[in-house]
Amino acid sequence: MNKFKLPTLKSLGWVGLVGVTILLVVMSRWAVATPAPRHYTDLTFPPLPEIELPAYTRYQLNNGMVVYLMEDHELPLVSGTAMVRTGDRLEPPDKVGLATLTGEVMRTGGTTVHSGEELNQLLEQRAAAVETDISISAGSASFSALSEDLNLVFDLFAEVIQKPAFAEDKLALAKTQQAGQIARRNDDPDNIAVREFAKLIYGETSPYARTIEYQTLDNISRNDLVAFYEKYFHPANMILGIVGDFDSAKMRSLIAEKFGRWTAAKAEKPPVPPASQAKQGGIFLVDQPQLTQSSIQMGHLGGQFNNPDYPALDVMNQVLNGFGGRLFNELRSRQGFAYSVYGYWSPRHDYPGMFIAGGQTRSEATVPFIQAVLAEIEKIRTTPVTPAELTLAKDQVLNSFVFNFQDPSQTLARLMRYEYYGYPADFLFRYQQGVKNTTIEDVQRVAQQYLQPDKIVTLVVGNASTIQPPLSSMSPNVTSLDITIPAPKTS
Repeated sequence: MNKFKLPTLKSLGWVGLVGVTILLVVMSRWAVATPAPRHYTDLTFPPLPEIELPAYTRYQLNNGMVVYLMEDHELPLVSGTAMVRTGDRLEPPDKVGLATLTGEVMRTGGTTVHSGEELNQLLEQRAAAVETDISISAGSASFSALSEDLNLVFDLFAEVIQKPAFAEDKLALAKTQQAGQIARRNDDPDNIAVREFAKLIYGETSPYARTIEYQTLDNISRNDLVAFYEKYFHPANMILGIVGDFDSAKMRSLIAEKFGRWTAAKAEKPPVPPASQAKQGGIFLVDQPQLTQSSIQMGHLGGQFNNPDYPALDVMNQVLNGFGGRLFNELRSRQGFAYSVYGYWSPRHDYPGMFIAGGQTRSEATVPFIQAVLAEIEKIRTTPVTPAELTLAKDQVLNSFVFNFQDPSQTLARLMRYEYYGYPADFLFRYQQGVKNTTIEDVQRVAQQYLQPDKIVTLVVGNASTIQPPLSSMSPNVTSLDITIPAPKTS
């Protein structure tokens, strides 16, 4: 059996010996010239490059529709999104679910030209997509296609927006699917916590917290979908953005052909429903005897992105959150209370968001967990953050800034969103500069001003019998919440 043997000097010969010698000399010099860092703190990095917006065009059709175009020829793909001034916050309170169904059946129900199944077949044959949706504060329609299929897919996209059929059978199917979601909505304790906490903050009947029920589904007819669509889907209510591999001049002609002749009654900008805090403090419990851990949410009404203090509030978020943040270090690493823990100022564009803290912990650690979170909130309000904490938090925010511009579609979506909500196009860069300018004093000032312990609402979804010490050890008044799902109306 042959065995591999290392070469000897004799077998290498004179030429080989010279080569080995040169190699050893080069390697030794390289090792001396570039010593390996002994610790991660020894590493140095060049400053981040300045970020520039890709070139884009904005214009407006005669019918009022705003259009953004951004060419990107890296791949033979084109995608687009239309934002529509609507939202489920605008639906009648006795027909909660109307906007969701409108956004779904607008696509699944097909058009007056093609059925939903025909649309599916045409799009699937070309690996393309057309989708529609209505969220809490906006409606959307989107498409994606290969460049070579743009004309056909864009024609279908325009057709779905302007000629939806709202087929009765697809509405019935969508309502059945929604009823199934109602039946399962108490299966996940985290989902219960999110849903019920929003009701405590905004109020059960608030358009920012109400839920779809069997009765509200029963109240919705096809005529309601048509009326909701006709009220809000107008060209003057729409912002269209397209990005990808196309020629702008040809695209403008295509948009004029498909949308330029679309006329509708003059649309008024929908009002933004107001929001205020319903419960001013208090401890609330959803008793789930089958659970071995608690899902906890704590907080109060928050604010909007356009608050001048938002950059400092976001730096405060970084001090509190994530790996290396105060909450993680104290509650998870040092005290071992939490499976997960967080605390952040969560704003919205045109209505107040929330300050939310919470996480998941084992049942017997529920009360200590809540007390520890409150202690960290009080600490950041009363004690200045350290220079190291400030530097780390600002670096985390600024270094992640580049991820807002990973591809042109992200940038285009942001520009459209800012116009939709009335923000300046350079809002993100103003925010970036605000983060750079944030000081230790700014963080403590916004923590004192915006974090309000006396207004903190605490919600626990857990097993009351295994929460020891009980929630009553923190307050004699613990309110139990009934999350029983109202039964559907019997026929």
